[in-house]
Amino acid sequence: MKTAALLGLLTGMILVAGQWLGGFIGLIIAAVVSVAFNAFVYFKSDAIALRAMRARPLSRAEAPQLYAMVADLADQADQPMPRLYLSPIRQPNAFATGRSPRHAAVCVTAGIVDQLSLRELRAVLGHELAHVYNRDILTSTVAAALAGILTMLADLAWFMPLTGSVDDEDSGSGVLGALLMLIVAPLAAVMIQLAISRNREYAADADGAALSGDPQALASALRKIHAGTQQLPLPADGHLASAAHLMIADPLRGEGLAALFSTHPPMGQRIARLERLAHRMTGTAPAYR
Repeated sequence: MKTAALLGLLTGMILVAGQWLGGFIGLIIAAVVSVAFNAFVYFKSDAIALRAMRARPLSRAEAPQLYAMVADLADQADQPMPRLYLSPIRQPNAFATGRSPRHAAVCVTAGIVDQLSLRELRAVLGHELAHVYNRDILTSTVAAALAGILTMLADLAWFMPLTGSVDDEDSGSGVLGALLMLIVAPLAAVMIQLAISRNREYAADADGAALSGDPQALASALRKIHAGTQQLPLPADGHLASAAHLMIADPLRGEGLAALFSTHPPMGQRIARLERLAHRMTGTAPAYR
């Protein structure tokens, strides 16, 4: 419901922006270009992300335990087995991509395989599969398309007549409207898009913990992953940035003010939610560390 409300808010902002610009031609052009671009990203997101992480296909013979865990989780969810990939990056992280369960891929880094126990790794895989089964790639693509439309409308405002002119008595409101359109609207669109992404992370934590049946293991894994991403942050280059939002923990950004523009919720909040979930499932205080 939160995701639907945020998407609705983005749509409403687009309608208001279109009316403010005084016509539908710019809206149609911006919509077509933005949707076309995001459609390309949607269908090619798996290849883009896997290439950015230098991932290679992982065979059953190379990682029989990993394969068995993913196959078991997919069987429990009554879903197809995704393709498995391994990235040579030493930072502990993982991500899932693909536009549907039948076109899904799960990638783990060499760091996460080395640092997590099998129990923790299984819980992480449950989280990633939850992203696939919840169609989060589609949700994030729709959000990006809507945010892109609003941003492109703001760009068009530079080349279109502003509401009011310098000779009008209402020129002040026209200038104010222009500032809101050119600055505030794109920033608001980005913040809403990030809020949707963070909301889907919370959902994947809960659904992934339910799928693996072990929220304590996922909480423990998140602690280790968070420590690893802080110790070994990835360079914020264009290639890695294209895959950062897919990962279980943000590999690029730190704490503080930067967290406002992060695609992931604060790690402490995610762990606290999982520990409360573990308490409800077992009836005992969380003790897994």
